Amino acid sequence: MQIATSVAALQAEIARLRSRGKRIAFVPTMGNLHAGHRRLMDEARRHADAVVASIYVNPLQFGPQEDYAAYPRTPDQDQALLTAAGVELLFHPDEATIYPRGREASTRVEVPGVSDILCGAARPGHFRGVATVVNRLFRLVTPDVALFGKKDYQQLLVIRLMASDFRLPIEIVGVDTLRDTDGLALSSRNGYLTPAERRVAPRLYATLQVLAGQIQQTPDLRAAYLG
Repeated sequence: MQIATSVAALQAEIARLRSRGKRIAFVPTMGNLHAGHRRLMDEARRHADAVVASIYVNPLQFGPQEDYAAYPRTPDQDQALLTAAGVELLFHPDEATIYPRGREASTRVEVPGVSDILCGAARPGHFRGVATVVNRLFRLVTPDVALFGKKDYQQLLVIRLMASDFRLPIEIVGVDTLRDTDGLALSSRNGYLTPAERRVAPRLYATLQVLAGQIQQTPDLRAAYLG
């Protein structure tokens, strides 16, 4: 696996792949990779000839009291997973590479409406940060297809709308969430849970499954929620 930390190195490797007629799939990540990310890499291989991944913990999508500084960073473990997955190229930039004029002076990308509800309502500016960094990564990597997990479905919708509005020639593919045996979605932040919290966490998914079943089986509820 090749590793690029600069735009020049990235673009040289992309040009090399293009010269060999490769269709490129791109999987952007914030690192601390796990089996859910491995599923994204494997699915990317089904959509393209070469897989490019990125690792960048984006400060613009973290709020003032959130865990940017503490977000887990495991570069050696991540590179081992990507190599085992057959990823051709890892783009691992620093902040100055992504935001050369500084994060505060950089142009932002915002997708109104869908960014302002649900998670976006509780985390003002989060999806602006997501759309901004993904747009920059798309323009640097220039992939044919990009893959995102459905675990954050709102994020997937934001990225699809952003790509559509900018007419980016990139197919956006959503990949089903990978869950542990007890139903908890795999996530880098699961490591924050205490043993007691980890035992309780799967109840949320179990409850949602029960509610979904009740909606499907009750005509009035189904009409109210599904139309």
